[in-house]
Amino acid sequence: MDPTRKFVKHVKRVVFKVGTAVVTRDDGRLAVGRVGAIFEQLEELNSQGYEIILVTSGAVGAGRQRLKYRRLVNSSFADLQKPQVEIDGKACAAVGQNGLMALYDNLFSQLDVTSSQLLVTDNDFKSPDFRMQLSETVDTLLSLRSIPIFNENDAISTRRAPYEDSSGIFWDNDSLAALLALELKADLLVLLSDVEGLYSGPPSDPHSKLINTYIKEKHEGLITFGDKSRVGRGGMHAKVKAAVHAADSGTPVIITSGFAADNITKVLHGQRIGTLFHKDSHLWITVTDVGAREMALAARECSRKLQSIPSHERRKILLDIATALEEKESAIKAENDADVSAARKAGYDDSLVSRLLLKPGKATLAKSIRTIADMKEPIGQILSRTELADGLVLEKTSCPLGVLLIVFESRPDALVQIAALAIRSGNGLLLKGGKEANRSNAILHKIITSVIPDTVGKKLIGIVTSREEIPDLLKLDDVIDLVIPRGSNNLVSQIKNTTKIPVLGHADGICHVYVDKSANMDMARHIVVDAKLDYPAACNAMETLLVHQDLTTSTGFQELIVELKHEGVSLYGGPRASSLFNIAFADSFHHEYNSKACTIEVVDDVQDAIDHIHKHGRHVCHFWPEKCKVVGHTECIVTEDQEVAEYFLHQVDSAAVFLNASTRFCDGARFGLGAEVGISTSKIHARGPVGVEGLLTTRWVLRGTGQVVKGDKGVDYTHKKLALD
Repeated sequence: MDPTRKFVKHVKRVVFKVGTAVVTRDDGRLAVGRVGAIFEQLEELNSQGYEIILVTSGAVGAGRQRLKYRRLVNSSFADLQKPQVEIDGKACAAVGQNGLMALYDNLFSQLDVTSSQLLVTDNDFKSPDFRMQLSETVDTLLSLRSIPIFNENDAISTRRAPYEDSSGIFWDNDSLAALLALELKADLLVLLSDVEGLYSGPPSDPHSKLINTYIKEKHEGLITFGDKSRVGRGGMHAKVKAAVHAADSGTPVIITSGFAADNITKVLHGQRIGTLFHKDSHLWITVTDVGAREMALAARECSRKLQSIPSHERRKILLDIATALEEKESAIKAENDADVSAARKAGYDDSLVSRLLLKPGKATLAKSIRTIADMKEPIGQILSRTELADGLVLEKTSCPLGVLLIVFESRPDALVQIAALAIRSGNGLLLKGGKEANRSNAILHKIITSVIPDTVGKKLIGIVTSREEIPDLLKLDDVIDLVIPRGSNNLVSQIKNTTKIPVLGHADGICHVYVDKSANMDMARHIVVDAKLDYPAACNAMETLLVHQDLTTSTGFQELIVELKHEGVSLYGGPRASSLFNIAFADSFHHEYNSKACTIEVVDDVQDAIDHIHKHGRHVCHFWPEKCKVVGHTECIVTEDQEVAEYFLHQVDSAAVFLNASTRFCDGARFGLGAEVGISTSKIHARGPVGVEGLLTTRWVLRGTGQVVKGDKGVDYTHKKLALD
C-alpha cells in the first residue's frame, strides 16, 4: 500500500462521481460496457460492506442523442434543408435522465443490487430541513444496501445558464459530488474521469506528468489545464476545484480514470492510482514531494557534478562509504535480521531468504568497494586517436551513460555493489529493491548517501520505495539512460515490453555443466558439487547436469550421483536419465530451482550437449512466449579432450563458457571487476558480469585548427592511427 493512501483502510462510506465522458461514447451513445464494468466493482464493494453513493452525469448528453434521432426520423426532406436549431438542454435532461436510470437499474438488477434515484437542484440545499431529510433518507437506503444515485435535476433547474453559471451552492455534478460528500459525511470522494488523473499540463502534451498527490502550496497556479470536457460542463478544472474544496473541508478526494480496468478496486486497496487531494498533503512534502521525474533529474544533475570532480575525490567517496559500512555493521545486521525474520514468518521460500541474508561468510561489502575504488580511473580514458588530416585529431573517449535505473529483488548486498559501481563510473542512480528487503535497503542507502559530499549531492543515488512509481520511471526515456532489471525472467520481460529506455537484462539463468566422456571424473565431481552447492540460490549455480552416454554406467558418475544425494540435492531426470538412474521425471528442462535441486539428462556427444543448451538454456517469458530468444547464462564443459573443449567453447552461444571450472566463477568480483550490477544475458552493449566498463559509453572529441569541409575539396585526409599518449 502506498504510504500516502493508508487512510483508505478506515474508509467505509464512499461517494463516486462518473462524468459524462465516462458514461457516454464518442458518438454520444451510452457506454454500456464501461458502465457495466464500473457497476461490477461497485457491487463488489457493496457486498464487502462499503456504503456506496453514486453521483452521475450524462443525462443531457444521452437525451440529446435520443432527441436528435427522433427529430431526424420525424423530419421531412425540406425540414432537413433548414438550419438545425440546438435542442433545449432541459428537454435533453428530461429524456436522458429517464434512459440513464433505466440502464442503471437494469445493470444493477443483473448484479442483484437495488439502486435508488435522487434528483436535486441548487435551490434544494438552501433549506436546512431538506438537508436533514436528505441525510436521513440516504442513511436508510445505505442501511438496506441500496445504492443512492444522485443527479442534478437539470430539467427543472432555475439557473440562468446551466452550463456557465458558477454561482450558488453547486454549479455542476463535480461540485455536487463534493457537496454530497460533505453533507453525507463520506470518508472518500472518487471522481472518475476520462484521463488517469491530474497532469501538470494537458494530458495530450508528452511533457505533462501525472501528479500523484496534489499539494496546494506546490501545484496551485502551476498547472496548465487543457480543453473542457468534450461532452460535460467542466472538465479537469472543475474537478480540481471541487476536489480542493472537499479536501480542505476534510474529505479526501481521488481523481482517476473510469476507463481503466479495476481502478475503483485499486483505489480502495490503497494503490497509487490517479491524483490524491488531502488536507494533510502539505505535511507529506518531505516524503512524497520528489516525483519520478524530479528524482531522475536530480540524479542526472548530481552525476554531472560527480564527473566534474577530480578522480581522487571520487575515489575518496568510495573509501568513505567502505569505512561507514564497517562502522555501522551492527546496525546493518539488526535491520537485515528483521527483514530475514519477517520473510520467514511470511512463508518465503528458502532460496529467497538465502539471497536476502547478508552473510558474514560473503566477501565483505567494504572490501568490494575498496577494490572498485582502487581501479584505474574509467572516465575520460582515450580509447583511440586518429589524425584525420593535418592538424585535425579525432579521439574516442570513455564517458558515463548518465542515469541508471536498477530494479532488483531480494539481495540487499546488490544495492551496495551497484552504488559503488555507479559512483566509480560517474553515473546517477535510481534503485528499487524488493519489499522483503526494505529495512536493509533503507539503512544501506542512508549510510551510503550520508558520506556523499554536498559538492556532488546526496540525490546522486535515489531509492524508490513504492512499486507504483516504477511505471512513471519507465516513461522517462528522456532522462534515464539504462534500465537494469535483476530478478525473475518475467520481471525482465515485463520491463522490456513497457519502456522505450534501453534494458540490460539480468535474469536468473539455467546454467549447464556437461561432463564429456574423456572427463577426469574426480575433477568432474568437485566441479559439479561446487557448481550446485556452493550457493544454490545464485543465478550462476548449476541447474542442469548433462552427461555423455558412455559415462552412465561408470563408477565415477555413479559416485557423483550418490554424493549429490548425500548432500541433500533433489535429482530430476529427463526422458533418458530418469529411467537410467531411477530418479523423478523432470517436468521441464527450463526450470530454475535456485535451491538444492537439479536436472540430469544423458546426451550422445558434445554436439548433442550444445544443442540441448541452445534449446533449453533460454529464459522462458510466460507473458510473451513468441518473443523468447536464446540468451544463455553460463555453461561449463569438463573434458580432457582439447579438440572437444575448443569446439564447445566456440560453439556455445552463452554469456560465459568455461572449461574445467565451476559455473560459480561467473561473478563480477571473481572476474576482478570489483562487483557487478548484474550478469547480462543480452548481446547488446554488455554481456556476462557487468562492472564499471559496462556502465560506460563513448563519445568522439575532435580537435582542429580551423578546418572546414567545403565539399571535401579543401581537406587532405590522412586517417593515421596515433599513439594513445
